[in-house]
Amino acid sequence: MTVIAKSDQGAGCSKGMWQRALAQVAAHAAARGAHLARTVVLVPYAQLMPWAQRHWALQFPQGFAPRFETTRNWARQLQVFEPSADDFAGEVARDTLTARALLERVGQGAQREMLATPLQEAAAQLAPAVAAVHPAQRSAWGDEARKLLTTADEGSSLHYEALVARLALEWVLASRHATDVLFEPGVRGAVDALVVLEGFQSDALPQALLAHWGEQGACVALPALVDEAPEPSQIALHAATDAEDEAHRAAACVLAHVLDGRVPVALAATDRALIRRVLAHLDSSGVLVRDESGWILSTTRAASRVMAALQAAAWNASSNEVLDWIKHTPALMPGEVNRLEQWLRKGVVQHWSAAAAARDLSAQPHLARTVATVQAWRDTLRTARALAQWLQALRAVLEQAGQWQGLQADPAGMRVLAALRLQDGQQSELETWGESVGRRMTLAEFTRWVKDVLEAGRYVAAQAADAPVVVLPLPQLLARPFAAAVLPGCDEKRLQAAPEPSGDWSQNQREAWGLPTRQSLEAAQRAAWAHALRTPVVDVLWRTGDEGGEPLLASPLVLALQLDGTATLGTDGRAAREVLAARTVRPQPLGIALPVAQLSSTAYSDLRHCPYRFFAQRQLGLREADELDAELDKRDFGNWLHAVLQHFHEALLAEPADGVDERRARMDAAAEVVTREQRLQEGDFLPFAAGWTQLRDGYLHWLAGHEKQGAMFHQAEVKARQPLGDLELIGTIDRIDGVSSTGEPTVLVIDYKTESDSVTRQRIKSGAEDTQLPFYAALLHHDTLRAAYVNVGERGETQMHEQDEVVHLRDLLIEGIQHDMARIAAGAPLPALGEGSVCEFCAVRGLCRKDFWND
Repeated sequence: MTVIAKSDQGAGCSKGMWQRALAQVAAHAAARGAHLARTVVLVPYAQLMPWAQRHWALQFPQGFAPRFETTRNWARQLQVFEPSADDFAGEVARDTLTARALLERVGQGAQREMLATPLQEAAAQLAPAVAAVHPAQRSAWGDEARKLLTTADEGSSLHYEALVARLALEWVLASRHATDVLFEPGVRGAVDALVVLEGFQSDALPQALLAHWGEQGACVALPALVDEAPEPSQIALHAATDAEDEAHRAAACVLAHVLDGRVPVALAATDRALIRRVLAHLDSSGVLVRDESGWILSTTRAASRVMAALQAAAWNASSNEVLDWIKHTPALMPGEVNRLEQWLRKGVVQHWSAAAAARDLSAQPHLARTVATVQAWRDTLRTARALAQWLQALRAVLEQAGQWQGLQADPAGMRVLAALRLQDGQQSELETWGESVGRRMTLAEFTRWVKDVLEAGRYVAAQAADAPVVVLPLPQLLARPFAAAVLPGCDEKRLQAAPEPSGDWSQNQREAWGLPTRQSLEAAQRAAWAHALRTPVVDVLWRTGDEGGEPLLASPLVLALQLDGTATLGTDGRAAREVLAARTVRPQPLGIALPVAQLSSTAYSDLRHCPYRFFAQRQLGLREADELDAELDKRDFGNWLHAVLQHFHEALLAEPADGVDERRARMDAAAEVVTREQRLQEGDFLPFAAGWTQLRDGYLHWLAGHEKQGAMFHQAEVKARQPLGDLELIGTIDRIDGVSSTGEPTVLVIDYKTESDSVTRQRIKSGAEDTQLPFYAALLHHDTLRAAYVNVGERGETQMHEQDEVVHLRDLLIEGIQHDMARIAAGAPLPALGEGSVCEFCAVRGLCRKDFWND
């Protein structure tokens, strides 16, 4: 059953309106000698049909009752509409294909992807106007309509707009329409009288039917029958700070009405995104809601999973897009997906094509099997084919991935499958769609078709009929007995006093063809607003700031309401609660229970800069996940350059070459090889490619001078280990050279830097504070050695900065490491220092809560 308003005022206004409207229906039928069983009453929207039937039964309990219908429902009962191949069917799934076929016939095949959607939308806007014309008069109407179309030359900026308008008009004129049956002589003879109950906006088709019925037809304007309320409405105004605050306050208003017994409550769906938030709050409070407007099908979870599968199958799909899909595929175990994600993030594999082409997975058979499975699913959706074959392939992938059963078990999923013709027996319907359905489509075209279908469909969940809260559009409050109304989204963007009509039609065209104009929409909007304010208790809400931080004004309708002085400032119905502030102190954990077995240069640098970071990252093993879609930064460039120099020097050691041109060519070849090995796309390296020539020439110039001083390359990327008591020092040395002018060569440890040269100089000046070169020296057994940073500048200047007395600094470093490790083992705390630039780019800053310390 439907909840009846507990407010006498709300129910009384609605009841009085129905009494007067139905009395006029009965009087018209009696005056025309029409039998009530052969009388049809058209209501403005389907939700009013049960209310009309109920009120008729209350007002006229004896005798026959007329039929209460909408034009669409009436036509559907009279005849099942089966459009011919090229007819405008009023269904996006079919009409978008027909639009593409029509464009090809008029020589616009190259532009069909750009013009198909605008053509379908223009036809959908014209179809109601054409359907309102008697089929016998449609040809003459079309001749007059064509005179209002503009023409544009081939090179004109408006050429395509004019083409779409003309083609849309011809398309709907040549089509049969579902409501054409209402003009049939047999229907006219079977219906003695026709009464149209008109809402806030006049509809062209009912008016045309009234003209067709002549004196046997009558029009009753429902808004004109509304009684003046015996008591003025209580209107409260609520200005919220943002969308979340507005959703909270709207939910609080609804809850207050429900608790006070003012039900049913109308919740106006002015802003669907906001309503989603409000419904979440109401659901958490256990309040039943009936949503009559429903959701756009593409916003459901089921639709997003179907779209995720198609987007993951694209040739240029990113790893993120593939992961987004397979994380919801039951066919893959969570462990398999997690293993794949870790591998992708560790290698920063941005594009899935690089993962599919990987040849280094022989040591990881489980990972290789997962990659192969996913790639097999993607390959199923690669080849161009006709729509029927695309639907079969999509269903096969959904079944293989284990998603088909979940979609069938979900009511929204069943609606998605039905809209896409994926259910059993539905594909036979495609045979009636004409030649357009047989055209081969690429994956991109099929994905666009699926997206258009899902965005055009709606899903209305099955909900309790006796729910105390009803979500509905603002105009549909008409003739409904609501005790209270909550109207969120009443800002200048979402509740415009004069809404913009859809389409690019001119004012003359709109007036001549019966399309909505700005003036008619404004009149309907203001009438619906005024009627909503007649509800006994009304809460009006809007936000003063948008998501982007831009200030927002209230709707002009709200501003006018404020000037009238009939509304009061609403009170915040949310219950306040007191939250005691908790003191946040610097963490000082103990690392005694987590002994350190291995220590790298970077790890020891963390300990020196911030002991807490060392504890979190090195002892607990915490690390932030790498971003897959991050652009290449300075660090990535440095890693790439390290690999290029390693490849270049190892090849030069195997086959020496002294010529500058030969070395340039070899270094360029090394750069190309490393770029391929690291699976970098052409555009990824573009920001650094411009400076490559200068960098290469500057490095080769430095190398020539370095070799003249007796230096010779020995090894690159040397992985070294050195025991130190119970601890093991580990690290990777960028490069080891031998330097000798006369006798035995001295070992020279080199670490490459791509930072500013001034930063590298500061490292050398800091002496014992810089631990990197002394640490690398500690990894080697040599008692005499040298160490230096080689700063490879992007502007063509490569400089070497040697660390003097590196052996002495190494000894001091080893002593410091042993002392620090002993203190950790003895239970010394590892505090968060929170000092200097160390904290600016720290992965554990949110863990140590530095921004909330109470020192």
